[in-house]
Amino acid sequence: MADPRTADHRYLQVARTLRKEIVDGVYPVGSRLPTEHQLCERFSVSRYTIREALRRLRDDNLVASRPRTGTMVVPRPSSESYVQDVVSINDLLAFATGAQFAIESTKMVVVDDELAERAGLVSGEEWLAVLGFRQIDGAQFPVCRTEYYINRAFAAVGRLLQRHSGPIFPLIEDLFGLSIVEVRQEIAAVLISPQLASALSVEARTPALEVRRTYTTSDGEVAQVTVNTHPASRFRHSMTMRRVRG
Repeated sequence: MADPRTADHRYLQVARTLRKEIVDGVYPVGSRLPTEHQLCERFSVSRYTIREALRRLRDDNLVASRPRTGTMVVPRPSSESYVQDVVSINDLLAFATGAQFAIESTKMVVVDDELAERAGLVSGEEWLAVLGFRQIDGAQFPVCRTEYYINRAFAAVGRLLQRHSGPIFPLIEDLFGLSIVEVRQEIAAVLISPQLASALSVEARTPALEVRRTYTTSDGEVAQVTVNTHPASRFRHSMTMRRVRG
C-alpha cells in the first residue's frame, strides 16, 4: 500500500521543479503548461499529485487554470502591490519600511547551539547570515541590530543585496517565484551584550526587546528568520484587540 506521506512529498517536488522552470523562462508568461496527462507521464506520478502541485503554483500566483484552456503562466504581482494587499504582514514589517538596513557582513554560517536557540534553527545546518543595523534618517543612533538568516536553498539572493536596504523577503519571492504566506513573530526581553552595546550606543546589559520573525512559504518551508534587537527605549509594540459580539 502506498504511503500517503510519500505522495505529499512528491507533489512538493513537482511544484518546485515547475516553479523553477517558470522562473527560468522555460514556460514564459502567457504560455501554457503541459496537460495534466503529460505531466503525469513526465513525473511518473498520479493525477492527484499533479493537481496538488498545480494548486501550489496557483497559491504562489504563478499560474491560472481555466476549463478548456488549461494552465497558463501569468504575470506575478509586484512586491509593492503584495505588501499593500497583505496588510497583516506589512504591519509586522513596518519597522523595515521606515528604517534603512546597513549591511555589515554577509556570509554562510553553520548554526551552533546558541544560534539555534536564539533563531529557532537546527544546529549543524548551514544558512546565509546577513548582519547589520537599521537606521532612521536623522536619528543619532541605530534603531536596532538586525540579523537575517536565509535558508541555504535561497542563498543566491545574497548577490542582490549589495545596494539593498529594505526587507529581503520580497527579493526571495521574486527571484524564486514563491510567496511568503506566514510570518510568525516572537518577542522576548533580553539584556544587551557588551559586544553589541557599543554599536547601539547604550550601556552593556541595558534592557532590550529581541524580536524574532520566521517567514514560511506556501510549501511550508522556512525561507528566512530575522532577529532584531531593540534597546527598550527605541521600540514600542502596539496591538489593538476588539471584542467580537455574537
